[in-house]
Amino acid sequence: MSQANIPNITPLISVTTSQTIPLLLASVALEELALAHIINAEAEKLQLVLGTLTPTRTTFSPAVVNITNLIDINTSVQRTLRDVIKKEMLLEFKFENILDLIAITPRPGG
Repeated sequence: MSQANIPNITPLISVTTSQTIPLLLASVALEELALAHIINAEAEKLQLVLGTLTPTRTTFSPAVVNITNLIDINTSVQRTLRDVIKKEMLLEFKFENILDLIAITPRPGG
């Protein structure tokens, strides 16, 4: 995956509002991508414990699985997903603020 291309900003900040909008949108997109990776990792954690993870070159397998282990893993996944949901809500607020900024920003040449 490639890194984001963010313009070089000098100590004398000279970024217009219309230039900040793509940067703000990119920051939301990158955070969403990070959350997607977290969700995927949690899914793979469950698949590994349940024995349904597609085999890879790694031959790692879980120890003996019992009901206590399953409940502990489930609790861990629930806690992580709850935190992801909280972050999603904050990103939604941020995105709505960006949309409001877009609505009040004059268009170049218009």
